[in-house]
Amino acid sequence: MPHLVPLLIRGINNLSDARYCAGMGAAKLTFILDPALPGHVDAKTVQELAGWIAGVELLGEFDQLSAPQINAIAAECALDAVLLRSFPTAAAMAEIAPPVYLALGPDAVAEALPLPFPVAGIVVELAAVTSSEDERALQVLAAAHKLWLGPGLDPARARELATRFPLAGLSLPSGNEVKPGLRDFDQLEAVFEALETD
Repeated sequence: MPHLVPLLIRGINNLSDARYCAGMGAAKLTFILDPALPGHVDAKTVQELAGWIAGVELLGEFDQLSAPQINAIAAECALDAVLLRSFPTAAAMAEIAPPVYLALGPDAVAEALPLPFPVAGIVVELAAVTSSEDERALQVLAAAHKLWLGPGLDPARARELATRFPLAGLSLPSGNEVKPGLRDFDQLEAVFEALETD
């Protein structure tokens, strides 16, 4: 189903989320593949989940791993791109084989500009309240790069951001199963519905 902007769902760790989000029209799914990060999954899990879904791009999230380690995991999981949570050096960026998305905290946006290297996109998870100064920095960022904003699971805020900024898309969090095969999608469903085109 078409949405106002493409959707990136972060932190997929179960089959329920993978199939639901792919079926609801998400464009990209991320898997946390760095063992140093909370909620990480292993390459075998990603391979198994990827076998059940189609039509979405798969990204791996990393923080402290080296470029060769990232490349090896990306190849093993057949990732379309990677999402880095820490700001890399230009030398490290040059060594990473897949396209790179960069995750920035809302307080790091102004300091990061201009970026010293090209990226496939930038993901910013927003704070609950965005100041006018932050909004100006986001407008500058959106004009220069493919920007994905994370409004959390707030349907009204998600729709407002999708219409106010020139975005590449929105970033939404996934969740955890209550038990294998059982998952409450009410909050995520509300955001998906709020972003449907009229």
